[in-house]
Amino acid sequence: MSLALAALLFAMSASATSASGGPLRDGDIVFHTSRSAQSRAVQAATRSPWSHMGLVFRFKGKLCVLEAVQPVKITPLDTWLSRGEGGRHVVKRLKDADTTLTEERLLAMRRVGESFLKRPYDLTFEWSDARIYCSELVYKVYQRGAGVELAPLAKLRDFDLEAPAVKAKLKERYGSRIPLDEPVISPDAIFRSPLLVTVRDVR
Repeated sequence: MSLALAALLFAMSASATSASGGPLRDGDIVFHTSRSAQSRAVQAATRSPWSHMGLVFRFKGKLCVLEAVQPVKITPLDTWLSRGEGGRHVVKRLKDADTTLTEERLLAMRRVGESFLKRPYDLTFEWSDARIYCSELVYKVYQRGAGVELAPLAKLRDFDLEAPAVKAKLKERYGSRIPLDEPVISPDAIFRSPLLVTVRDVR
């Protein structure tokens, strides 16, 4: 094999590894566009394509996603990815994961996450532990398990509440009493966090 060909093959291999980000790790955060009934409302309210997210952990030797659906559960990664529109997804990782996400902290994060298992999905996005929505789960696992606040909390009033899909969901779930000052963390806020780096982008 010529040196030129060897160099080309090495460059192609390095590029592919960089694009895929290598193997996923515990604590990675996955995003996709859900096919659920409320996905369009979430996208419209946050002006983002990403409407669902979860946390990657290895359970019984298999990569899985800890996610808040109905109820909070552990889903095989391949199954989780297949539920997103068109297979599109993005994986993000804490920039300083190598130093911050120690074995001790990852274990603490796992324990926090497992404490939410079987909790019902929170259709009204309340900031309590009784019911949990997807980005709230990821935020609280990082905050309580690793001491990392991934993004600032917003209030419900900060989102685009005038989009037709959003107005319909608000009326359905709150009637005329919309809790505009309820603290909220959205998938988009975490997606845009400067603390994270993209390690896989499949669109």
